[in-house]
Amino acid sequence: QVQLVESGGGLVQPGGSLTLSCATSGFTLGSYAIGWFRQTPGKEREGVSCISSVGGTQYYQDSIKGRFTISRDTAKNTVYLQMNNLKPEDTAVYYCAAAPEGVCYRWASYGMNYWGKGTLVTVSS
Repeated sequence: QVQLVESGGGLVQPGGSLTLSCATSGFTLGSYAIGWFRQTPGKEREGVSCISSVGGTQYYQDSIKGRFTISRDTAKNTVYLQMNNLKPEDTAVYYCAAAPEGVCYRWASYGMNYWGKGTLVTVSS
């Protein structure tokens, strides 16, 4: 059974940092693409980043490029999203998702068949 569990969210001041974790189980992490997405109330979910299976190619949405870094540890079956220089507009529930095809369509949700329940990130002074 495929499962994804996010953790690491919380309250942080503008300019601060957080690292989100996506613990995975039920599949071989290196065979799937993993994406991070976020959603705020009243807005559509948006893609943030994705890491592909083969080669671990990384993709970043323009608004977070240079501030966020996606990585994975296949030994720990975990994908991370390191978030630096956080801004109030980064406030959202962050979700990780898995694509069995192993391909990232940039940061789109296409192919993401499995989803976690999310972790809340609040950026506020």
